[in-house]
Amino acid sequence: MELLNTATTQSIPELMGIRVEFLLFAATLIGVAIFHNKTMQVALLGLAAVLVFKIVFDPAFSLPEHFLGGHEAEGEWRILLNLTGLLFGFAILAKHFEASGVPNAFHNFLPKGWQGGFVLLLLIGVISTFLDNIAAAIIGGKIAQVMYRGRVHTGFLAAIIAASNAGGAGSVVGDTTTTMMWIEGVSALEVSHAFVGSVAAILIFGMIAARQQAKVQQIEHDIAMQEVKIDYKKIAIVALILAGAIIANWTIGFPAAGIWIAIIIGATFSNTHWDEIPKAIKGTIFLLSLVASASLMPVSDLPVPSWETTFGLGFVSAVFDNIPLTKLCLEQGGYDWGFLAFAVGFGGSMIWFGSSAGVALSNMFPQAKSTLSYLKNGWHIAVAYIIAFFVMLLVVGWNPGA
Repeated sequence: MELLNTATTQSIPELMGIRVEFLLFAATLIGVAIFHNKTMQVALLGLAAVLVFKIVFDPAFSLPEHFLGGHEAEGEWRILLNLTGLLFGFAILAKHFEASGVPNAFHNFLPKGWQGGFVLLLLIGVISTFLDNIAAAIIGGKIAQVMYRGRVHTGFLAAIIAASNAGGAGSVVGDTTTTMMWIEGVSALEVSHAFVGSVAAILIFGMIAARQQAKVQQIEHDIAMQEVKIDYKKIAIVALILAGAIIANWTIGFPAAGIWIAIIIGATFSNTHWDEIPKAIKGTIFLLSLVASASLMPVSDLPVPSWETTFGLGFVSAVFDNIPLTKLCLEQGGYDWGFLAFAVGFGGSMIWFGSSAGVALSNMFPQAKSTLSYLKNGWHIAVAYIIAFFVMLLVVGWNPGA
């Protein structure tokens, strides 16, 4: 990626030719990896450092315009507000889903042994094709929590995140980045071949992660169906929330609005678990801080579009928010949108904070926030990304758009 290089930015401090903002952002990511029990504090400190630097040393930077918009630019407020609504809303959805009794009944229908975990990952991928990947990850996490009595292997948590991101990669309603492409005029068919990479990836990491999980805890069909109590009001609320997300995403590109309308309607006929919101505050602030910091990076252009560039963006998206990356790619044009969707969507699964689905699931399973443990146990995600990307090249080939 090239840095801004105009007359107004010549005097901005650099270190060995690298703008200081990038160094501050890199230091933030390193801090998150090391101090995984203080991720929110590290992310906030990093954001504050970048903001102070921009205000003091960048004469072209305007804090109100960057976040609130101006001069025909919308600003970052919409993305940040939508993410806030999604993370808080899906936290409540997860509790409704747990209280519905469906997770207790669901695991009785899955095969025993590692095959049951593999089937669950496949189902998460399918769910994510028509739901937001955050919702798919949370639903999958709740089922896994019940299936494995809370003993969920970190490698399997990484696989749940990866499956939700893989499923959304080929669908214009399954991921924020693909929805952005769709809004900008990219057709659903132009991203659909990302499913070739998604299927290949799930087959690779899914079997490995399912075997990892089976060594820690296997599925036990010990809950008789007559003992499972299904709360149909809770199921109705879950369905209402998911429908609200899909409709609002399809009509106004703001799924959080539909989610919260559904939550409020659901509160009129069933108790709502408002106490889940405080539990999600730290994870939400963490993700918003990283997204805001990424949006402040002085990136003006990307290398010439090619499959090599796109392949590299998959690794970048694991540490750099994929929303601004996708924005730049759409402005630049010339990408094969299916390859890009797979790279920036699935690539973020390689590190737990590389996607909003990863942050949401780590709120449920704090052990996933150990970056070193995630990389060590979820190594198969990176392997699956590399192999699946080249499978796409062999099967469909690189066909860039206009």
